[in-house]
Amino acid sequence: MIKVSAKEKRYLVPLISVIAGFLVGAIIMLIWSYNPITAYASMFSSALGNMNGLGETIREATPLLFTAVGFAIASKAGFFNIGLPGQAQAGWLTSVWFVLANPNIPKYILLPLAIITGALAGAIVAGIAGFLRAYFGTNEVITTIMLNYIVLYVCQYLMQQIMPENLRNGTDTTKNISSNSSLHLEWLSKMFGDSRINAGIFLGIIAIIVYWFLMKKTTVGFEIKAVGLNPFASRYAGMSAKKNIILSMLLSGAFAGIGGVVQGLGTYQNYFTQTSSIDIGWDGLSVALLGNSTAFGILIAAFLFSILKIGGLGMQTVAGVPYEIVSIVIAAIIFFIAIKYVFDLLFKVKKHSLKRGQEIGPNNGVDGPNIKLSKEGNTL
Repeated sequence: MIKVSAKEKRYLVPLISVIAGFLVGAIIMLIWSYNPITAYASMFSSALGNMNGLGETIREATPLLFTAVGFAIASKAGFFNIGLPGQAQAGWLTSVWFVLANPNIPKYILLPLAIITGALAGAIVAGIAGFLRAYFGTNEVITTIMLNYIVLYVCQYLMQQIMPENLRNGTDTTKNISSNSSLHLEWLSKMFGDSRINAGIFLGIIAIIVYWFLMKKTTVGFEIKAVGLNPFASRYAGMSAKKNIILSMLLSGAFAGIGGVVQGLGTYQNYFTQTSSIDIGWDGLSVALLGNSTAFGILIAAFLFSILKIGGLGMQTVAGVPYEIVSIVIAAIIFFIAIKYVFDLLFKVKKHSLKRGQEIGPNNGVDGPNIKLSKEGNTL
């Protein structure tokens, strides 16, 4: 057992999980006679070795920032929001439909409205699960999983049967959005080797800052965390558990919805029929878990997952290693993150001790006679 501080443990657990995940991938490569050194070298070279690869890596990470923040907000409130794919898909279709239907609105008005409509779509989907949990005690894991399928097929029906024909090409894809409603920035794309990087990355950074400020500096964030830690105590303190349950899910869905907006208005410039739940939802969940639901952790984890995704394509073409190895590495990382019991056995958190020269003072007898406290409140 290794003694570490609580802060050190928060950093060591994801770091060790990432290393262990890469080791699992290396072992599997060796079993199948692939060279893991060559494979990983080609992965990082493809993702970071040139401006185009770096731009695509940043582009891939962008929607993950939103879906990860969405999951983290729900997680802080004590909920496991698995509906991120559906919420993101709702935001994607809604935003693309909105801009296609309103091509003549000025860009400085159209883009904010499109982002808001996408966020509202995601919030509505997540809000359904939040309402059912708050008022009927329904397990949010079940409802959000089922909502993923409902949204998947409702979006397919809406695009193929309800969307006007002049907004789509056949029944499988919409028309491309105009430059008036696109997140694409020509100068940014040229800077990164004509990659698909777009203004969504700036929105993603803003989302990370907003999430940090919300959780650290606002009453709303405090109440969400309080309800997640102990709903009974927070209710006794005068906080509305039902209100915070629904609010946290609305915020969670809104961020996930904007992740879909970035996909539609930034990466693909249209919407096309989805045959299964979109990956950015599941990957965002994994990013939040790896990042320990902290703002900085999410930022780093999203970039790492993007390296794996984009670099995995290079690993396949350059080193001849199957892309499925990337999925194994990601699964292994999440597996090691999840086995908290093993890390609790490996690392023991140090008890706070009084440093030499620290002042001590009386505690007015609250903790018993002849017991003094340090400034930090540690008993002696």
